[in-house]
Amino acid sequence: MTSSDASSSPPEQEGSRAETALPGNDLGNNLPAEFMRRMESLLGEEYTSFLDIYAHPAAVGLRVNPLKISVEEFIALTPFRLEALDWSAQGFLLLETDPPPQPGKHPYHAAGLYYLQDPSAMAVVELLDPQPGEKVLDLSAAPGGKATHIIARLQNQGLLVANEMHPRRAWDLAENLERWGARNTAILNDEPSRLADHFGAFFDRVLVDAPCSGEGMFRKSQAARTAWSPRLVQSCALRQASILEEAARMVRPGGRLVYSTCTFAPEEDEGVVMDFLENHSGGSPAAFEVIQPKSMKGFFSGQPAWLESTLGLRLSAPLAAQLERNVRLWPQREAPEGHFIAVLQRVDDGPQAAFKPFKAKIPPDAREVFRQFCEATLEAPLLPQLLGELTLEGAYLYARPSLLPSLGKLRVIHPGWWLGQLKARRCEPSHALAMGLRSDQALHRVFLHLEDPALAAYLRGESLPLAGENAWVLVTIEGVGIKMAFPIGWGKRTAGVLKNFYPRGLRRS
Repeated sequence: MTSSDASSSPPEQEGSRAETALPGNDLGNNLPAEFMRRMESLLGEEYTSFLDIYAHPAAVGLRVNPLKISVEEFIALTPFRLEALDWSAQGFLLLETDPPPQPGKHPYHAAGLYYLQDPSAMAVVELLDPQPGEKVLDLSAAPGGKATHIIARLQNQGLLVANEMHPRRAWDLAENLERWGARNTAILNDEPSRLADHFGAFFDRVLVDAPCSGEGMFRKSQAARTAWSPRLVQSCALRQASILEEAARMVRPGGRLVYSTCTFAPEEDEGVVMDFLENHSGGSPAAFEVIQPKSMKGFFSGQPAWLESTLGLRLSAPLAAQLERNVRLWPQREAPEGHFIAVLQRVDDGPQAAFKPFKAKIPPDAREVFRQFCEATLEAPLLPQLLGELTLEGAYLYARPSLLPSLGKLRVIHPGWWLGQLKARRCEPSHALAMGLRSDQALHRVFLHLEDPALAAYLRGESLPLAGENAWVLVTIEGVGIKMAFPIGWGKRTAGVLKNFYPRGLRRS
């Protein structure tokens, strides 16, 4: 264990909840019978190869966090065997080793260097294609895989509003975004209709990763297999259509709306998009068209013919042509699992929602307390950014994104980057602040080697001996083989002891 103040020369730094794959076994005999009959009818000769995938374990994907480390730097330090994905520059398949890898338990995961995600799901944000400085809404964002991908593509510029209706899942989302180092992000816990009433046509890009019947998750989820039924497919399709309608209200003219599912059911995929297009044709107030996404290995066309064979529908040639532009990823072809993605562009010239300015709420004495904390704890160049958009919610202090409008009466988890809590004229920094910093932005740091027993002790919540002046100290992990260090949390040094401020909910037994 080594410590450093600003005058020394420490390593430089530029810059989830994971699902576990099931052991390999033949699940084919345990799949819902009606699902198997439908897939055999739709896939024809390809059905046998589709069924064969269930004799193998589900794939695990890993996406590198470019806010903290480059892909090249990560490859130089990673202990895992990886295979690059075609559709994501930061995405990889995690390959089996002996002993098996445990990426969710590695300290680099605690430092937010990567997110564990279904490899096929990484294609969704690539097709959403958010650009730095834009305003983006992730409408059903938990647990945070696509939200972390969006904020990485935004390069922590612009605005991400990440919403999740379910309260518990909204806090899972907040935890994953916190670990990722997300800054220009607001996390909400509200219904799509209330968001649409409040924001209007405000966002440049909106993602609807819709709740679905989860057929693409059958290899890794017994719950998905057990819950599946034709009735569930129908109810999901109705719910998805409702959510998509509300999402469309929040896309500005010229903006992009992406709809995705992890199911194969045409009712939930091409069927939902078909109904949406019929309601949003050229004569409607908000008109959309399916745009042709970039062609990549593993991307296959939508299947409008399945609506005719399954539901007995007759599609016009123009509508069928649009539905063919949808993207399907198939596990029996190039993709590890299944996914459906529709990229919709708003093509009318209707009005864009007016920006509703937010009025900061922070008393001068609270601002002064935080300024003093910053001067004692952080490097001076960071101060203008942190002091510029401050807002106080109760005792909790936030750096609010400059593009975020007033949130009115919406249910809010975090209205920006959570910086800390004010307590009796002192500031206790948040874990989110630590995870959003580079190691060289703190005045007082401690560098822990990956194999240092002090690192395991810190992650268990134990205090550490550490000589030096009384101060808040940023605890970091030193990168193996590269001159970088990565924050994992705070400690408070008092009388030669570093009191542990690693969040209790993250501590290891």
